[in-house]
Amino acid sequence: IDASTIDFTVAAEKTLNAVVHVKNTAIRTQTNPYAEYLFGNGRGTKRYEQVGTGSGVIISSDGYIVTNNHVIDKANEIEITLNDKKKYKAELIGTDKDNDIALLKIDVDMDLPYVPFADSDYIKVGEWVLAVGNPYNLTSTVTAGIVSAKGRDLEGNSAIDSFIQTDAAVNPGNSGGALVNTRGELVG
Repeated sequence: IDASTIDFTVAAEKTLNAVVHVKNTAIRTQTNPYAEYLFGNGRGTKRYEQVGTGSGVIISSDGYIVTNNHVIDKANEIEITLNDKKKYKAELIGTDKDNDIALLKIDVDMDLPYVPFADSDYIKVGEWVLAVGNPYNLTSTVTAGIVSAKGRDLEGNSAIDSFIQTDAAVNPGNSGGALVNTRGELVG
C-alpha cells in the first residue's frame, strides 16, 4: 500500500473537537510525625493538591466522556477542557480498574461533537489508525500508525486480552485519548 494515498484528514476532522483535556485534582494529606510529636494538635499534618492530566473522548452529544481510569484515579475534582478551551467540572459516573477505563459526564447546554464507536473486533493488524489526544491542554493532536497487534496481555492480566497495540506515537498525556480508524470511528 502506498502510504501517500491514505488520507487521514476526514478522520482527524471528525475526531479533533471530540477529544478533551482531563485535569485530575486530588487532595493529599501528609503527616510529619516529629512535628506532630513536638507541636501536636494536627500541626504536623499538611494538605496539598496533586494534579494529574490526560485526555478523554466525548462519546455522546450530551456530554459523556470516556478516559483511562488511571487518569482520574483518586480524584477529588475533575475538570474537562474542550478543544475550544471551554472548561467544565466533570462527574465521575463509573470506573473499571481491570480494563483501565472510566466514564465521566459534563453538563452542557449544547450538542457536543462526539466520536462514534466502531466494532473493534473487526480491526485488523496492519490497519491504519490515528491516536488523538490533548496532552498539554493546548489543542488536540493527531499521530498516525498501524495496528501492531491485538489481544495483548498487559501486566500479566490474562483474564483481559482485548488490548490493541499500535505504533502511533503518543505522549504521556495522551492516556485516555482516542484511537480511531480512517473513518474517524473509535476503536480504542
